[in-house]
Amino acid sequence: MEHIMRNLRKYSLFLLLMYAAGWGMTEYKTLFLSLLFGTSIGFYSVWLLASRVMKFGRAVAEGKRVRSLGTFSRMALAALAALVVLQFPNHFSIAPVILGLMTPYFVIIIDYFLHIH
Repeated sequence: MEHIMRNLRKYSLFLLLMYAAGWGMTEYKTLFLSLLFGTSIGFYSVWLLASRVMKFGRAVAEGKRVRSLGTFSRMALAALAALVVLQFPNHFSIAPVILGLMTPYFVIIIDYFLHIH
C-alpha cells in the first residue's frame, strides 16, 4: 500500500504541475483550473481512503472494531467541489472537475498495469 501511495503522490505532483503550467501559459484558464481543482480534491480523497484502509487493516489484525472507511467524507468532498463549481461558474467548469476527481483512480489503474510482472 505504501508503494502505491508513493507512486500516486509522485504522479499527482507531476499532473498538478502540468495543470498549473497549462493554467499559467495557455488561454484555457477555466479548463486547467478546473482540472487542477478536481484533481487536488480527488488525490486528497484517495489519501483519506488509503489512510483509513491502513488503519482498518491494523485494527482487524489486532482484533479491534473499526467504524467506517470514510465514505461520507469522500462524498462530502465531491459535493463541496460541485458547490464551488456552481458558485464560481466563470472560473470552473463541471466536466473537467469531475474528470479531475476521477484522475487518481485512473493513475492507480495505469500504474498497476505498468508494474505487472
